Amino acid sequence: MAPVPTDGGRLRRCTFRRVGVVETARGTSLPRYEVECLYPDREQALPLGDLASSRAICDACAATGIFRPDED
Repeated sequence: MAPVPTDGGRLRRCTFRRVGVVETARGTSLPRYEVECLYPDREQALPLGDLASSRAICDACAATGIFRPDED
């Protein structure tokens, strides 16, 4: 498993979020991550972008009961 970069904050662990490694960034050994929302009302996964851009979207989510119990 690839290490998740630390940038001062972290994503709350959501039951319906998928984080995948896309590729290694050029000139560095750090992988690049893409985030998708798999909320059950969706017909397909909704791409949210990379970890930085998805953080604001996921933090603003108002769906109840989606975050894992140890995060509430």
